[in-house]
Amino acid sequence: MCGIVGYTGSDIAKNILVTGLKRMEYRGYDSSGVALEVGEGAAAHLDVIRRVGKVAGLESELSNIDSDATCGIGHTRWATHGKPSVVNAHPHTSCDGRIAIVHNGIIENFAELREELEGRGHHFKSETDTEVFAHLIEEAYAETHDLMASVREACTHVVGAYGLAAVCADEPGVIAVARKDSPIVVGVGETGSYVASDVIALIDATRDVVVLEDGQFAKLTPAGVEYTDEAGNVIEPKVTHIDWDLDMAEKGGYPDFMLKEIHEQPRVVRDTLVGRMTPAGELDIDELGLSLEELNDIDRVYVIACGTSYHAGLIAKNLIEGWARIPTEVEAASEFRYRNPIITPTTLVVAVSQSGETADTLAAIRDARIKGAKVFGITNVVGSPVARESDGVIYTKANKEIAVASTKSFIGQVVSLTLLALLLAQVKYRMTTKQARMMFRELSDTAEQIQWILDTQTEAVHEAALLCKDAQSALFVGRGMGAAISYEGALKLKEVSYLHAEAYAAGEMKHGPIALIDPGFPVIAVATKSATYDKTVSNLMECKARGAKVIVVATEGDEEINKIADCIIRVPAVRDVFSPITASVPLQLLAREVAILRGCDVDQPRNLAKSVTVE
Repeated sequence: MCGIVGYTGSDIAKNILVTGLKRMEYRGYDSSGVALEVGEGAAAHLDVIRRVGKVAGLESELSNIDSDATCGIGHTRWATHGKPSVVNAHPHTSCDGRIAIVHNGIIENFAELREELEGRGHHFKSETDTEVFAHLIEEAYAETHDLMASVREACTHVVGAYGLAAVCADEPGVIAVARKDSPIVVGVGETGSYVASDVIALIDATRDVVVLEDGQFAKLTPAGVEYTDEAGNVIEPKVTHIDWDLDMAEKGGYPDFMLKEIHEQPRVVRDTLVGRMTPAGELDIDELGLSLEELNDIDRVYVIACGTSYHAGLIAKNLIEGWARIPTEVEAASEFRYRNPIITPTTLVVAVSQSGETADTLAAIRDARIKGAKVFGITNVVGSPVARESDGVIYTKANKEIAVASTKSFIGQVVSLTLLALLLAQVKYRMTTKQARMMFRELSDTAEQIQWILDTQTEAVHEAALLCKDAQSALFVGRGMGAAISYEGALKLKEVSYLHAEAYAAGEMKHGPIALIDPGFPVIAVATKSATYDKTVSNLMECKARGAKVIVVATEGDEEINKIADCIIRVPAVRDVFSPITASVPLQLLAREVAILRGCDVDQPRNLAKSVTVE
């Protein structure tokens, strides 16, 4: 959600800011803007340009401005307080226009602060919570005449989350940065200093960045960066090297990022598994962080996650309970800490987050740690908050995911959670080394099986999409692992095609959802060969009898399903526990194809953000 970028150096700032903002478009936004330092001495001032809509509109406006400014900040906004509009877009300024700020996060006490500031004569121009920061900094600056000190002072009055960058016309070339519960990265390149909320905005300039910790501040100048703590003491930051390049953030010949990332999934499986099992058949998780004795003591597992990651958690529940025989619950991170869950020192909380910065998941982790739980993270981003705040972590090795709808990250999460389930089963002596080696080999084989689907099922997916594209709603069904996959399939369809969809365990249809079915209604079923196959087929016959268009994800060679299905998308035969890895791919392709037929933007669906960094 939202994006921050800033630059101070010797190059033209507006070009760097626009490039950075465009790189972060995938995160979701509704407006954008920049603030540029212009002029010198008494003539120094800030030019603020803001636009609603795509960054391309802002870029066009800036192309008409002849500016040689070498310092500025920019922002893409995803509305929280106040509707999308020019006046609510960032940057926001102080009363005198001499200070401008960009901000990610939510200020929880903004109403109280605004009332106090207005009572002291400050004039607000927007509906946003962010503008409070500009006025707090302005008040402090009147006393300190030091931008960095003023930002630090302003932060002491704020309750909530913030990633913040500020500039002041009276301090040319300086950008003051602060962070609390909202990501900020800082880097130094050959021509100056950079700040952003996402490393993708800095990748052209440097591969070595500093990920600010909560309560840390940074003062950027053309010559470099000074890092300080809340008391103003200079600190030595930890430098993180970025091991992916810009090519990974390009479409690479595909029409959209979503299709490219779906096609990258065989590699994701292989990369996530490489080096994970020793020749002796023991799992090797370098970042485990917990001793085998601690894992053996675990008697309860919570998987906490949001959205697609939650569905990966449902699959993990089946695996952990089935293999390791440990009671496992899957919780929406946004609900977890509000219901006083039972947590003891032998509880393992598994936090799943693609970005590693999901606000609700982070809040749940912190609550669980206070209560004494062990915490294990599953994330795609090295050094992310989830990784740093967990005892151990498995990285999904999906590399940068640009499309808002997660595909390859989901597969990476399922593979990683499968590894964790295998490890717990071995530690609990519920699975022999020989069995674990066999499971690992079959898990590895899913890379080739996904590739088979991608190579052979394009026409079937298109045929299925034609049955769905004009519908008002759709129903996804499955049993066991198929139910978990169905939930994810319904979410994908909703996210990218804006077609309403619901998912149910197939056995629940007679308890209500079957009332929705009338002639032509699309029912998408995951009916791969498993112990529940016959019952799922029986449920589909009930749908067919009521005129539904039945689309089935079915095992290659299954001829029985031909009798009831209007369209079949085939997947290779796999062990049922690995079916989520293969059977989810057709549903990803189906969602994308329906969206394309309906004229939707599959990479940047409306109202959605890639990383949800506020609660």
